[in-house]
Amino acid sequence: MHQHHRALGLAVAPLGTRSGADIARLRPAQPVTLLRPHAARRAARFFVEKFPGRSLYAVKANPSPDLLQILWDAGVTHYDVASIGEVRLVSTTLPEATLCFMHPVKAEEAIAEAYFDHGVRTFSLDTLEELEKIVGATSTDGVAATDLNLLVRIRVSSDHAKLSLASKFGAQPDEVKALLFAARQAADGLGICFHVGSQAMTPAAYSEAMSRVRDAIIEAAVTVDIVDVGGGFPSAYPGMEPPALENYFSVIHAAFEALPISYSAELWCEPGRALCAEYASLIVRVEKRRGDELYINDGAYGALFDAAHIGWRYPVQLLREPESNTRPAEFSFYGPTCDDLDHMAGPFELPADVRAGDYIEVGMLGAYGCAMRTGFNGFGVVNSEIVDDEPMASLYAEVEAPARSNVVKL
Repeated sequence: MHQHHRALGLAVAPLGTRSGADIARLRPAQPVTLLRPHAARRAARFFVEKFPGRSLYAVKANPSPDLLQILWDAGVTHYDVASIGEVRLVSTTLPEATLCFMHPVKAEEAIAEAYFDHGVRTFSLDTLEELEKIVGATSTDGVAATDLNLLVRIRVSSDHAKLSLASKFGAQPDEVKALLFAARQAADGLGICFHVGSQAMTPAAYSEAMSRVRDAIIEAAVTVDIVDVGGGFPSAYPGMEPPALENYFSVIHAAFEALPISYSAELWCEPGRALCAEYASLIVRVEKRRGDELYINDGAYGALFDAAHIGWRYPVQLLREPESNTRPAEFSFYGPTCDDLDHMAGPFELPADVRAGDYIEVGMLGAYGCAMRTGFNGFGVVNSEIVDDEPMASLYAEVEAPARSNVVKL
């Protein structure tokens, strides 16, 4: 069993590893994605070994087939898919994996293909209309399926999360009783699921949501077989240093044990960001400097979508030889397209003498960064390299290391 630490451990790579500095030394003209399979493997083992239930990887966070294989090899056997495209991808990549179709609003054709062609038996829903759709699409010659796991998604607060997921999906309190009762009649296994929002910064998000689950079970007076606490498990970013994930697991387990459910009921979770954020980072080149604005060759239509559109701050470091000894300063970034919206306000702290031709590593982009990339304006060509140094921040590092400079000597 690994030892894991809560601190935002900025790890120093041991001698002999291949790092971003080695890639920058080659002076690449295009952005380069750095992949760290060991980091994804470590995160997966953490959830497999420590979460007190079953972990489903939320594929939307990063659908890379290579990553899916890494997680499978590390013990993740169940996958949260949200579209027929994701169903097909995981079914092809991991034929033995168990797929759970957890989008609450699905096309009838997608449900049928998932059930009959890909063996999907678990579906989420938040309305009676969706329940009818699932039952109809999985029926054979008018006979309803008898092997469905149906998870009713209830609406819970996102107040403790950095990104809300409280407005689009989830049955309202006055709808839950009827929905649970109806789903119970159609389900082999009945579940309740929720999502506390992305990047939940306190375990209280889950304890409060589980109180809603308890109320729903008592009011509907149904037997619940599965409780799925969804995603929201955080990663570490500048200004966002969460408590240890073990604290989240402990709170969730205690709340689960207190629910009025049978001894055989299962506890599930759907980590996305927490499993893949540390998997990738990005090397970009500074093409121009204008005051405290740096023009770089990736941006809002590439891996830095969240940095542009929701102001997400990622860790950065300057890759330069010789090392800069100047004081740090705060910068914003412009991406390579002709669009003014291709702007990342930051602030991103780098040595004050950063200049055109320098290379910057942007960390923690394994979650959503790779998944959001487009080819807008003819940009988007990115090479990938596997490295074995530590990610710029980690919730899973085996040994806490002292903070390092934001300049890496090549």
